[in-house]
Amino acid sequence: MLQSGGTGQAAGADQKQTNQQEQTKPGGAPSLGDLGFTPQQTQADAEMQARLEKRTHMLKIHQTLGLITAIPMAATLITGPQAKAKGKNGETITEPTDANLDFHIALGGLTTAMYFTTAYYSMFAPKIPGVQPKGAIRLHRALEWVHGPGMIVTPVLGIMAYKQENSGEKVHGIASYHGTAAWVTAGAYGASIVAVSWPIHWKFWEGR
Repeated sequence: MLQSGGTGQAAGADQKQTNQQEQTKPGGAPSLGDLGFTPQQTQADAEMQARLEKRTHMLKIHQTLGLITAIPMAATLITGPQAKAKGKNGETITEPTDANLDFHIALGGLTTAMYFTTAYYSMFAPKIPGVQPKGAIRLHRALEWVHGPGMIVTPVLGIMAYKQENSGEKVHGIASYHGTAAWVTAGAYGASIVAVSWPIHWKFWEGR
């Protein structure tokens, strides 16, 4: 009986020593559960971190593509006059060459495609609950309501103008505002880039 009891005590001592060794072995850092965090809390934090990382990544792509899009947009504006028929009423109308027209249309198509690709990365970036745009970002967002519709209206007016010129007509009616729409759109787009990229911050917008 004494031998059996001694064996039990020895086994208990061995188990206690094993537990102590496991607790003190290298690399046995306390888990988040040991620190009082529930599984729900740790999972929520992990999800939020993943959301923030994805949003940051997509907005960086948005910013890069936005700057690149400004290049074909500027080129489209520059080639605009070469794609326009010249001459007043009662005078001989000089039609633009096919090469000038095709080049201008290609630049316009490239600009439109890149613009909406750029917009995609902003629109579908994960949203962070409770975060509201401030300062320059607020201005950047407000200008979207100008250059966004402009990037829809401008190509439509351009197609109308192209059809009129292809028919040997001088551009007229609402299609004649194609150039104006393009300049307004480009101006708002450029201002939205400056709002978030310019090194001088406008105090008025920073305080709002």
